[in-house]
Amino acid sequence: MKAESFTSNYLSSINKQFQYYKHLGEGAINQLETKDIFWKRTAEDNSVAVIVKHLHGNMLSRWTDFLNSDGEKEWRQRDREFEVDVKDFSALLEQWEAGWACLFTALSTINSDNFGKTIYIRNQGHSILEAVNRQLCHYSYHIGQIVFIAKTINGNQWKSLSIPVGASSAYNANKFSKEKKKAHFTQEFLKEKDTET
Repeated sequence: MKAESFTSNYLSSINKQFQYYKHLGEGAINQLETKDIFWKRTAEDNSVAVIVKHLHGNMLSRWTDFLNSDGEKEWRQRDREFEVDVKDFSALLEQWEAGWACLFTALSTINSDNFGKTIYIRNQGHSILEAVNRQLCHYSYHIGQIVFIAKTINGNQWKSLSIPVGASSAYNANKFSKEKKKAHFTQEFLKEKDTET
C-alpha cells in the first residue's frame, strides 16, 4: 500500500473511531439527569462531571496546535481538571463539545505531507500514528468509565449502547444473512446517530 493511501485510510478509520466513542459517551450521558453527573460510588472516585472536565482539558492541550507544539501545554492545569466546578448539564455538554471540536479540527490538518512529523508530549517524541492512537486509547478508557457510571445509576432502566444481553444470536443471524462487504464497524452506529438528529 502506498504511503499516501495508508495515511488516507488511517485518517478515515481513526475519525470514525473517535466519532464512535463520542457517540458512546453521549449515549450514556443522555441517560443521566443533572444530579447524576455528580454521582460518585466512593469519595475517591471520579464523577461524570469530573471525567468530562478532564477529557476537555486533555483534548484542548493535546490537539491545540497539534502539529507544532508540545501536547502538554504550559497553560494546562491538569490537577484542577479533577475539581468539580461544572454547575449543570449545559456547562458539561459545552465542555464535551469544545474538546471534541478541538480534536476533529486538528485531525483535519493531518495529511500525507505532514504524516511523518514527530509529535511531542511532555518532550517525548511520538509518530503521528503513536500520538493519535495514544489519545484514542485514553479517551476510550474514560468513556468506558462514563458508560459504567451511567449504567450503574440507571440499573434496569439502562438502554444498551451495544448488542443487548440476549440479542446476540438474532444480531449475528442478521449479519450473516447478508453478503460479505468491506465496511467500518462503526458505520451502523454512526448512521443511527445521523438518523436520530
